[in-house]
Amino acid sequence: MEHKDHMLLAVKEAREAAAMGEVPVGCVITDPEGGVIAAAHNLTETKKDATAHAELLAIAEAQKKLGRRLTGCTLYVTLEPCPMCAGAILLSRISSVVFGARDWDRGALLSNANLAHTFLGADLEVLEGIREEECESLLKEFFAQLRSEKN
Repeated sequence: MEHKDHMLLAVKEAREAAAMGEVPVGCVITDPEGGVIAAAHNLTETKKDATAHAELLAIAEAQKKLGRRLTGCTLYVTLEPCPMCAGAILLSRISSVVFGARDWDRGALLSNANLAHTFLGADLEVLEGIREEECESLLKEFFAQLRSEKN
């Protein structure tokens, strides 16, 4: 599978989140051979838990299968990770992150902070823009609908 194929799985997770009224962010983690070992989407509203981000839920699932260190694994996520998720990615030793859309407000790998390259000992490869338009569209549609419901 290519990056765009794995990202499509993350997009499917994001769509599931949106259908539940959650911010549409989806995440998939692959093992070093490219096999999917974890998939999750945001559940912050459902669980009433600010830490129930797609990335954290997927990391926890992957660690149940492979252990604490996820060296060689790739994390695919529809939106650039926030500082909390970026920290978890670095501490779990994930080797690469592929994301769709930048998060200009809270992104912590490239947009607002560059944790991927400033964290001591971090060796994290970051690739952006995979299925970017699709990922951005999901978010824009979700928030536009949310605003229209409030009016």
